[in-house]
Amino acid sequence: MKTARHEKIMELIAQYEIDTQEELAERLNAAGFKVTQATVSRDIRALKMTKVAGKDGKSYYAILQDMTNVLADKYARVLGEALTGMAVGQNLLVIHTVPGMAMGVGAALDAMKWEEVLGCIAGDDTLMCACRSQADAEKVMGRLNDILKAGKK
Repeated sequence: MKTARHEKIMELIAQYEIDTQEELAERLNAAGFKVTQATVSRDIRALKMTKVAGKDGKSYYAILQDMTNVLADKYARVLGEALTGMAVGQNLLVIHTVPGMAMGVGAALDAMKWEEVLGCIAGDDTLMCACRSQADAEKVMGRLNDILKAGKK
């Protein structure tokens, strides 16, 4: 049952821009899955879902697991729409985002599995990206700037 529910969740978030756990629970219940908000919350964690910015600026759920070309474009879009500034301090890259998007950016960076990145810790509009060295932090900042430039073309 859980596998079928997870498949339905993936289908629903691909089809609709779902922005709340309640909306996802309603759609699952309408599809014949009897779920509570707590079940949906566990499913969101299990599927490694996060919120990403939509074209209208509103955030919605997405699954960020694999680094396929399609997801690479989505990561680039998330980064391009959310980043407002960056600064390197030794081996740390501090990234500023629009409010509410730091976790989405951190999830995108973690999912990209760049070898220079040890991990990210996010708040609401700021995240800290720990890198192996100052040179790696500068390299990551350069790669992010390249993604931002490519997105503005």
